[in-house]
Amino acid sequence: MSSTDDAGEPSGPGGPPEQLALMREMVAEAKAKAPKAKPRTWRGASVAEELPVARVLVNKGVLHLDRLFDYAVPAELSADAQPGVRVRVRFGAGSHRVHGGRREGGGLIDGFVIERRAESDYNGALAALAQVVSPEVVLGPRMLALARAVADRYAGSLADVLQLALPARSARAEAKPSPEPLPPPAAPEPAGWERYGAGPGFLRALAGGGTPRAVWTALPGPGWADELARAMAATLASGRGALAVVPDGRTAARVDAALTALLGEGRHALLTADSGPEKRYRQWLAVSRGSVRAVVGTRAAMFAPVRDLGLVAVWDDGDSSHSDVHAPFPHVREVLELRAVTDGCAFLVGSTSCTVEAAQLVESGWARPLAADRETVRTYAPRIRTVGDELLARDGAARAARLPSLAWETVREGLKTGPVLVQVPRRGYVPRLACERCRTPARCTVCAGPLEAPDQRDLHCGWCGRAEPAWHCEECGSFRLRAQVVGARRTAEELGRAFPAVPVRTSGRDHILDEVPDRPALVVSTPGAEPVAAGAGYAAALLLDGWAMLSRPDLRASEDALRRWIAAASLVRGDGQVVVVAEPTLRPVQALVRWDPVGHAVRELAERAQLGFPPVSRMAAVAAGSAELVEAFLAGAGLPPDAEVLGPVPLPGLRGEPSAGERALVRVPPGSGAALAAALKAAQVARLARGVPAAEAVRIRIDPLDIG
Repeated sequence: MSSTDDAGEPSGPGGPPEQLALMREMVAEAKAKAPKAKPRTWRGASVAEELPVARVLVNKGVLHLDRLFDYAVPAELSADAQPGVRVRVRFGAGSHRVHGGRREGGGLIDGFVIERRAESDYNGALAALAQVVSPEVVLGPRMLALARAVADRYAGSLADVLQLALPARSARAEAKPSPEPLPPPAAPEPAGWERYGAGPGFLRALAGGGTPRAVWTALPGPGWADELARAMAATLASGRGALAVVPDGRTAARVDAALTALLGEGRHALLTADSGPEKRYRQWLAVSRGSVRAVVGTRAAMFAPVRDLGLVAVWDDGDSSHSDVHAPFPHVREVLELRAVTDGCAFLVGSTSCTVEAAQLVESGWARPLAADRETVRTYAPRIRTVGDELLARDGAARAARLPSLAWETVREGLKTGPVLVQVPRRGYVPRLACERCRTPARCTVCAGPLEAPDQRDLHCGWCGRAEPAWHCEECGSFRLRAQVVGARRTAEELGRAFPAVPVRTSGRDHILDEVPDRPALVVSTPGAEPVAAGAGYAAALLLDGWAMLSRPDLRASEDALRRWIAAASLVRGDGQVVVVAEPTLRPVQALVRWDPVGHAVRELAERAQLGFPPVSRMAAVAAGSAELVEAFLAGAGLPPDAEVLGPVPLPGLRGEPSAGERALVRVPPGSGAALAAALKAAQVARLARGVPAAEAVRIRIDPLDIG
């Protein structure tokens, strides 16, 4: 910076001030004229004349702070500080830090304005809103009500739910206007829905503004994506919005392509993590602003703010991806059920299989079945053949490779016309124990929990902890148990040696293939990672180590095994063949042979009703570092009188590591689920308010996905 004045003469004592001095004087003068309000504290600034109090939800997921806080609204922020916008506030200042009638201090934290009020219920001094981050309304009344309902159902905090529901802000995305909404499209033709008896009527109801609820058992093959797209298009034709949630990005891309082919560009938004933060937020804003009425997305899309919601749909509700991994762990199906009730819209849960929860919706009359007749199923389903352990044992040449002669022949014939799929259980399946002779899972005689023998110690129950010193199989009377799993890599190596002229491709956790070409190849995949085969589909499929999937230490092991088998078999051509290596007499195997997932789910539901297991009952998992902590927490929780406590028992360690603590399961009959969640939440709030050390933390999960 130059030290000379405008005349070019050097400045000196008594001469014209330097430019730097002039700038300092200008800044000082500006500060003198400005209000004595410090940024983010607004000391001395006037408050809004109308509704000067903002009720704010601070974005702290701490359970004992799950309430609203009042803040003063500075006059300069009043126009933008409307309900639903993002703000920043100071939080944590003591009541002694008051200046000029305003509380000051504390750390800056994000929040949302919930409402504006004329006065506060709090008698002390209020802190002022520090900043309106954006005038964009992102938390509307319907979203707020849904988030509150989800938080109450899962014993969580409203802030935690909103962190799942609202994407991170992008200023560049907000600065761009959303496109003008397009007029409603014409109602689509039924097309593939003609294959289902009530299918065309379901579409007509959607197009006419109706609110049908259905459990859809889709036929095998790729047609389900187009059928789901047509259900959404029929809803759009009625002038309403539609939302579909799918398990992963690959599945979302298929529905996205089907919608684009049916309706063209600009009528729907794709909300997945693969899109990137800015693009995803831009798409989300288009939905929130009403520019787009249809949404396809993965788990977080269950909260998408679709205007005039007419249909909520979830595909493959048995997939574990639909259960959120962050507190309070909501499940997509349950959230969409809440939206169907609160928004008064249609509901569709679809899959090539059927979960027990979906069967219960039909059993209770809340939803209607939507399925094809048996003749149509036989037309589209591949032929299923079984290989039991007895046949495998007699086939000495193939016993070491776990592939009997029938499997080798099926692979050889299939490779003549196209790719062959080989499904093997993923690494991480750690089955507990099953009968060595008939493969029936070993269960506790008291609570029917899975038996385990860690470190080759005596048998005990994984749920209630009772010892089982004299176990024997109730099906065949055997006293011998087994537990082993062979990995996918070995299977790929064996098949590669057996068919050296055929390429072997793998699809699993580390690298998942989306599609394979329609030419001979062996595709070895873990469950859920099967790629789609171009053209008509796979020529054949092998489903290996079925007993290992059935022996998983979980209540829904047989349901999940059948779901994964059917998902893989659905990728096979209608004239193809599927070989499942599992005991033919087992119920899930018989359901696969008959292609009857609904019948299997109904029978599972009946058994769980007799035993009092979910979904007939509601259940919560309470875990802590020691059994004493778990027992003390439950003793002071004020549980409903009809609550039953199972355990506590040690949590299973990972990869042979010691147990991570103890867990108890608490179950209640229908109608007491809300009371159970409220009691556990109140007990947790009381503990946190007292300030417990991290080593004594108690973890709560309502309706856990895996209960052992």
